[in-house]
Amino acid sequence: MSESCQYRGYEIVPRREWSQWCVSVYPTRPDLPILSRSTLRTLMPQKDEALAEGKRTIDCVLSIAGQ
Repeated sequence: MSESCQYRGYEIVPRREWSQWCVSVYPTRPDLPILSRSTLRTLMPQKDEALAEGKRTIDCVLSIAGQ
């Protein structure tokens, strides 16, 4: 099982999809916006790339929300 990581109040959970990696992103507090898609559809060849994409998505959502 893949390890999750915490980032800016979200839990990022990487997982294998075929031979690629994707992540699911979940808020850990009720005051944070919920991402419209909990599983990011971008598949990456490396787990660290998928985690970085999850972090970029969180940064984007929080900048739009003004947090």
